[in-house]
Amino acid sequence: MRRLKILHRTYYGFTGSVLLEPHRLLLRPREGYDLRIELSKLEISPSATVRWMRDEFDNSVAIATFTAPTQQLAIVSEVIVQLYDEKPLDFFVADYAVWYPFTNDADTSAVLRPFMQSPSQVKQTLKPWIANFWRGESIETYALLARLCTGIHEQMEYRAREEPGVQTASETLMRGAGSCRDFANLFLDAARFLGLAARFVSGYLHAPSADGRSGSTHAWAEVYLPGAGWKGFDPTLGEVVGDKHIAVAVARLPDTVSPVSGSFFGPTGATLNVGVWVSEL
Repeated sequence: MRRLKILHRTYYGFTGSVLLEPHRLLLRPREGYDLRIELSKLEISPSATVRWMRDEFDNSVAIATFTAPTQQLAIVSEVIVQLYDEKPLDFFVADYAVWYPFTNDADTSAVLRPFMQSPSQVKQTLKPWIANFWRGESIETYALLARLCTGIHEQMEYRAREEPGVQTASETLMRGAGSCRDFANLFLDAARFLGLAARFVSGYLHAPSADGRSGSTHAWAEVYLPGAGWKGFDPTLGEVVGDKHIAVAVARLPDTVSPVSGSFFGPTGATLNVGVWVSEL
């Protein structure tokens, strides 16, 4: 078992006094058999009323509402988690899905259908690129997904992007570069092109580096494998998701899982400062 402490600070400074609309916060990790929350604290300034809910994907969402004008907004989330996914490759795939391609039963297909749909223009862009990894032969499903995952990692150049938004699969292929969320979106669309159900995941990564940073926000994708469930693939690192990944939110589309989202009324212009630290306990 691994224990990690996650400190996520978000600070907005405004050019004048503003009124804050309700803000949607996706900061609490998804609990399950592989992750338990030991401690969770959320501090917000100015004072806010916080109401918790679960959305349609079972993500924990905090809705913060404000009453007083302010010139700044500070949100500090501190969480301690226990991670148990120490053997991410220790899973079984249902017999009928071991080899690709395969077909799900009607009930499973009905549930997964929204996670299998991509725009037609994306499919046309992906078709020649996918041919580098699969040419119609029978192949183990996991082996095909691992090939895609490592292929993105090896072929694409990682570039940190501070600006909001996610590149389309076409843009990432054209540029040959992107951020973790861009690579996750490319992998997601590639899996869907192959007829597999995939979803976008936003969370944190514990990966100590030479510059002293011990973690960051991160993004990857999950594919539904019958018998194993939703399995995570991280094309930025070229590996299966394990106990250094902390999932916070999942979604059908990547633009809907920002850690903090909201709006304000007042003078235009604002500065944003975000700090994330993930440390082992």
